Amino acid sequence: MTDTASDIAPDTASDTVLLRREGALARITLNRPASLNAVDAEMATRWREVAAEVAADASIGAVILDAAGRAFCAGGDVVSMSTSGMGGTAVTETARVIHDGITSLTDAAVPIVAAVQGAVAGGGLGIMLVADYIVASPSAVFVSKYANIGLTPDLGVSTLLPAAIGQRRALQLLLDDTTLDAATARDWGLIAEVVDDPAARAQALAESWLHGATTAFGQAKRLVREGAGRTFAQNLDDEARTIGARFDSDEARVRIDAFAAASARRTRPEEKS
Repeated sequence: MTDTASDIAPDTASDTVLLRREGALARITLNRPASLNAVDAEMATRWREVAAEVAADASIGAVILDAAGRAFCAGGDVVSMSTSGMGGTAVTETARVIHDGITSLTDAAVPIVAAVQGAVAGGGLGIMLVADYIVASPSAVFVSKYANIGLTPDLGVSTLLPAAIGQRRALQLLLDDTTLDAATARDWGLIAEVVDDPAARAQALAESWLHGATTAFGQAKRLVREGAGRTFAQNLDDEARTIGARFDSDEARVRIDAFAAASARRTRPEEKS
C-alpha cells in the first residue's frame, strides 16, 4: 500500500482520523503516520466521532478503513500516556472512548474492508478487526505486545481476536511474543487476502458491494456480527425475518426475477423443428 499521506489535502492533514466520501463509499483513514497511527486521547475522540457519523448515515453502502504512512496501527500511544503522566483512570476513559467507535462500526449494517500495510500491534488488532474483510500487503506483520509491557488486551481484542482465529491461537498470540507474517495471518484466518496493492483491492471490493445487492451485504454482516452474542434460536428468528424482508425489496426482486428467468431458460426442453 502506498503512503496515503501524500493524498491528504493540507486543510485536513492535521486531523488524526479522516473521513472522506466518494458517493455511497466512506473512507476512514487513521492519520498519525509519524506515530505509526498509535491512538492518543485526541485521536480516540476523533475516531469515536467519525465512527458515529458513518454508522448514522444510511446513505453509506460500503466503508474502506485504511491508514496513512508505513504502519496500519501500533495500538494505543503508550509513549504519550507515559510521558503525559496519565493514570489508570484516564487510560480507562480513553479506552472507553475508542470502544464507543469500535461498537458503532461493528454494529453498523454496512460492510467494511480494511487495507493494511506494515505493523499492526496491540489495540491496532482490535481496530483492524472492526473490518469485515481484511486485505494486507506481503510485508504486513501482526503482533500483540500487551504482556511485554505488562498490559492486557483492549479495543475489543479479547473478543474480536478469538472470534477471528479461535481461542487457542488468540491465546498463543497474546501469551507468547509471537509475530505473524502476512501469509501466516491469512492461514490463521486473521486476514482474508495478501495482495501487492491492498488499497486497490480494497477499492475494488468496496465498489463491488456498491454495484451489487448493497443492502443485502450490510444485513449479512449484521447477522454474523450480532449472532455471536445471541442464542441459536434468536439467530434463526432474525434470519427468517431478514430474508423475508429482503425478498420483498426492490433490490432483491429484480435479481430473483432474473435468476428465475435464467433458470427457466436452462431447463426448458428444446423446441422441435
